[in-house]
Amino acid sequence: MEFKHIPVLLNECINGLNIKTDGVYVDGTLGGAGHSLEIVKKLDQNKGLLIGIDRDEEALNAAKEKLKDYKNVKYVHSNHDNIKQILVDLNIEKVDGILLDLGVSSYQLDEKNRGFSYIGSNDLDMRMDKSQRLTAKEVINSYKEEHLASIIYEYGEERFSRNIAKNICIERGKKTIETTEELVKIIEKSIPRLNPKDGHPAKRTFQAIRIEVNNEIKPLENTILDSIDVLNTGGRLCVISFHSIEDRAVKNAFNKARGQCSCPKDIPYCVCGAKKVGKIITKKPIIANMEEQKNNSRSKSAKLRIFEKD
Repeated sequence: MEFKHIPVLLNECINGLNIKTDGVYVDGTLGGAGHSLEIVKKLDQNKGLLIGIDRDEEALNAAKEKLKDYKNVKYVHSNHDNIKQILVDLNIEKVDGILLDLGVSSYQLDEKNRGFSYIGSNDLDMRMDKSQRLTAKEVINSYKEEHLASIIYEYGEERFSRNIAKNICIERGKKTIETTEELVKIIEKSIPRLNPKDGHPAKRTFQAIRIEVNNEIKPLENTILDSIDVLNTGGRLCVISFHSIEDRAVKNAFNKARGQCSCPKDIPYCVCGAKKVGKIITKKPIIANMEEQKNNSRSKSAKLRIFEKD
């Protein structure tokens, strides 16, 4: 498998991390190592350290090849949700910067047999980590109709979620739904013909199933807070999100970390224990410029938020 990877908002991320040559940095979503390559270039090979984390072993192997000239890189097959335990295992207390490039990577989408793409006919898989048990096939064929509808609506923001879930359950009652092509056909007949500008009719449902399979949203807010917690004073966390559900979780976590009270307005005093641990660098998220959006379509929905630890 060839890992083609165009890092999104590359210069903005590198500038946002405010890299010190002798610092310790974490790429929590190593992927094709596009961001990591630029990070490690700025590090002193004897004093600086890059930690690359990915739950996809194919990505780790490709990154090792891409970064083979750099000896100051540690590779970890894990999930960025485990950031605190990963650092404990490496005997590292604090780091100077963390980058999280959320969602599915371009090479996972392009590798059709991983089942992330709604183009073609491939096994319903969608696992970022092939060692995990839960697959898209199990979600589609075993989840109750109400649960399926809820996932497709919440994670895909698909307004025809109930109809899609109903038709999935009807079809799987006849035979097991095995392939992406079978799922696409069910989705297509479940929704009215839409404006072509809305994109492929299966896009939102595939996004929702992928998020469920890989548990991308539920732990995200805590992951952001854990990442901020392990930063040194002045350390930066850069997070790239690609849809509103991710961005909302990032924004909520950043607001908590800057000490914003989350108590209901009718309570006369704070009981949520809000505590300021740093500041948000980006009052508004950074988006790709027109040139990048033209050259890399996946950058069109990208939003970068940056937090600095006090």
